[in-house]
Amino acid sequence: MPNQRQYSPADRLLLQADAALRTLLPFSGQPHRPTPAVLKNEAELSDSEARHVAGLMRINHTGEVCAQALYQGQALTARLPRVREAMERAADEEIDHLAWCEQRIHQLGSHTSVLNPLFYGLSFGIGASAGLISDRISLGFVAATEDQVCKHLDEHLEQIPQGDEKSRAILEQMRTDEAQHSTAALDAGGLRFPAPVKFGMSLMAKVMTKATYRI
Repeated sequence: MPNQRQYSPADRLLLQADAALRTLLPFSGQPHRPTPAVLKNEAELSDSEARHVAGLMRINHTGEVCAQALYQGQALTARLPRVREAMERAADEEIDHLAWCEQRIHQLGSHTSVLNPLFYGLSFGIGASAGLISDRISLGFVAATEDQVCKHLDEHLEQIPQGDEKSRAILEQMRTDEAQHSTAALDAGGLRFPAPVKFGMSLMAKVMTKATYRI
């Protein structure tokens, strides 16, 4: 990755616009790793099972859209170069999840959420605001967000039909990666958010999941 510290503020804005397009346009994000589902057999799912799994994967895809926006917003306003670079690395890793979920959704005969641009904009604003407050708050927000994502992934893994090895493999790898991102953010100096703040974030996450399950 090029050293972002050599870029002007205008350059960074253009890079953010490019990142937004690569996140929101179908099949534009190129994964760095092959999908964990590639060696798994396709399951024989009923129509209702396929719709349900597609809904769960659509939620996870939108979650990755939000993660991209959050990291890009934080990278734009981070004060310390090392924090900016950490955010950019995390965004690159989340591209894998974004691409894996999108591919699986289409394999199940469904579509990504039409609400993704809205959630991208909201998440970008939250990330940029957190970065403006302080890098410690920004890193703490990453850790708290990834903790919420891990909880959702655990819930989805319980709901995935036992025979759906492809979806399960994707979610299990995502669960591992997200937990590592949370730990890394705290180790880098992130603030541990108190329980009331995490509860508020959980309520916001529920709004997103209910809205994107079908649309």
